[in-house]
Amino acid sequence: MEQKDIIAFFDRCAQTWDDEMIRNEDAICAILDNAQARTGIDVLDVACGTGVLFPDYFARNVASVTGIDISPEMAKRAGAKFPDATVICGDVETHPFSRRYDLVMVYNAFPHFSEPKRLIARLAELTKPGGRLSVAHGMSRAMLAHHHSGAASRVSIELPDERTLAALFAPWFDVDVAISDERMYQVAGTRRI
Repeated sequence: MEQKDIIAFFDRCAQTWDDEMIRNEDAICAILDNAQARTGIDVLDVACGTGVLFPDYFARNVASVTGIDISPEMAKRAGAKFPDATVICGDVETHPFSRRYDLVMVYNAFPHFSEPKRLIARLAELTKPGGRLSVAHGMSRAMLAHHHSGAASRVSIELPDERTLAALFAPWFDVDVAISDERMYQVAGTRRI
């Protein structure tokens, strides 16, 4: 999976992304509750796309939202739609962040990172001690596999089962959420001090 292919794929999708988005409101609410998205925290949304979850964070009165996406077109749309958020066009694994966050969220994006272990290690660096990391999808693993079997097959890997992902979290996080059912997928944990 080449990074340039991922960028090109999502740049092509950006124009119609919001129109084609199907939101599972119950799953999103559960994901944000499990991630402990709440008043006063600083959120980093990794591979934020067009800012799909930004309104949900703001509705929970978070202190700040920073989104990062490798696709210039996705980042441009997110920045235009949400001027109260900070949107960075860049690679989360190499961008020189100057701070850490209370919540780092990867929503509907994890399979587009080719090295899951390396990504989790990087996200651990960006999570404040006592902060939360959440990797989530608003659909089941089976639905996601079917969804990615088409045009996205060249720019995605298989989503690991929740136990495998929880094991990748384990060196840095105390995992307290590991869900994979017919409506959603989520692994979340608290950064050890």
